Amino acid sequence: MADVAQQTAFDQIGGAERVAVMVNAFYDLMETDPAYARLRAIHAADLTPMRVSLAGFITGWLGGPRDWFVQRPGVCMMSLHRSMPIDAELGRQWVEAMTRAMEQTGIDPEMAEALREVFGRMSANMATV
Repeated sequence: MADVAQQTAFDQIGGAERVAVMVNAFYDLMETDPAYARLRAIHAADLTPMRVSLAGFITGWLGGPRDWFVQRPGVCMMSLHRSMPIDAELGRQWVEAMTRAMEQTGIDPEMAEALREVFGRMSANMATV
């Protein structure tokens, strides 16, 4: 096994399978918990494509295979969300649901906290309203 200092965040989390489990937990929460109703409302009825896309994005973003980026050259995650009515409350819902998904998935607490901070900044920067 590689030295932890040489591992990517993707490796430290547990690879593509762990990312997929985390993303599925996130979307499951979004679909079932009324606390995320506004977040759910801005998505299409079928979340399957979003589950695949977010897992691919996070995989590459964390240092794993960059297939999502190769398939979408020049696409910026911020630009993809620019047309959505994202405000501070919606960003808070996203971060809270993802934080809960990381907890449910058993992501190391230090890693989860670091990701929560970054996701918080990302969601704040996506606010358009």
